[in-house]
Amino acid sequence: MLNWDEFNEVENTEKTKQVPQEVVKEAVKQTAQETEEPTSKEAISSVQAGDRAQLAKEAIENLDATEGEEELEGQSGRVQVDDKAMINCRADLNQLVPFKYDWAWQKYLDGSANHWMPQEINMTADIALWKSEDGLTEDERKIVKRNLGFFSTADSLVANNLVLAIYRLITNPECRQYILRQSLEEAIHTHAYQYCIESLAMDEGEIFNMYREIPSVAKKASWGLKYTKEMSDPSFQTGTVEADKALLKNLIAFYCVLEGIFFYCGFTQILSMGRRNKMTGTAEQFQYILRDESMHVNFGIDMINQIKIENPHLWDDEMRHEAAQMILEGTELEVQYARATMPRGILGMNANMMEEYLQFIANRRLVQIGLEEEFVGATNPFPWMSEIMDLRKEKNFFETRVIEYQTGGALNFDE
Repeated sequence: MLNWDEFNEVENTEKTKQVPQEVVKEAVKQTAQETEEPTSKEAISSVQAGDRAQLAKEAIENLDATEGEEELEGQSGRVQVDDKAMINCRADLNQLVPFKYDWAWQKYLDGSANHWMPQEINMTADIALWKSEDGLTEDERKIVKRNLGFFSTADSLVANNLVLAIYRLITNPECRQYILRQSLEEAIHTHAYQYCIESLAMDEGEIFNMYREIPSVAKKASWGLKYTKEMSDPSFQTGTVEADKALLKNLIAFYCVLEGIFFYCGFTQILSMGRRNKMTGTAEQFQYILRDESMHVNFGIDMINQIKIENPHLWDDEMRHEAAQMILEGTELEVQYARATMPRGILGMNANMMEEYLQFIANRRLVQIGLEEEFVGATNPFPWMSEIMDLRKEKNFFETRVIEYQTGGALNFDE
């Protein structure tokens, strides 16, 4: 029996033995022959490949491995943190790590942990209330329809912008990872609106075409589309000051305004109904959506600020002025929407209260991207709205349960 010292001696002795090169070459040659020439009939496959398989084999044999080198030029080698940038980066986008923006990866993890699906929410009470002749007032029905009409198409517009423009133009892999997650969430939101519309047996043609036919809805959609039209052109590329500014304006339009302002009037209205034990299933869908949208806004603002840090020449006086005007235009459009949907006081709120709330939100958006507040003295008349922004833990408005966000699929919708 060998002890460890003897074992090491034997091992070292074996390592020092030199095998003649002729023996090595002969062994390699014999192995290659055995591989290429089966030694028995049993080793020969009985499968007969067709013409298409033969064409595929020939194509692979003739494959030019050098094709695509131009696209990969400047991307070879291992990526270092300092090689990464938010836009106009030539580092290999397929190399996720090392992370440069840990906050982007964390938001991806948080978003994945918050996964939910519309069908998990019970709509039975909403259906009964909607069908009841005296369940809702005409003003309340109008609010439900208008909001489903706007949001059912708005999230599609956002998703199109993410997939056709932002994902292609943002050159950081961890941010792209979150953008993919956000795209999925936008699809889930569109699904949720469709699920509400279908459950309530609404006229789908009427609801889905409101963004064309109702002025206060159409204006918001048109405002957003003008900032994505140029981006969605496949030939659009960043790399010049003008193009980089166009991308920055797109990000401000969609994250600070469309998701950061346009959603707030409608969400406040629907969630206020839920607090009054009306349309609680629809309100719960909106509650989950708003939590997702809050993360989207925070992620987008972080991207905007990072682009400013890495490209300070873009954030000149002209750009700051344009950014502020975009946020203020969005605020005015949302105020008009509030007045159109609430010509009278309803659900413990009115258009004037909503206007101040939107001015309060606008101030926050301005400050978040480094601009001065516009509306002096604006306060939040709906402090209960802040409760649903907590992604870690929060008591449901409708006082049915405490919701704990954990891992994917862990949401519990039971009473």
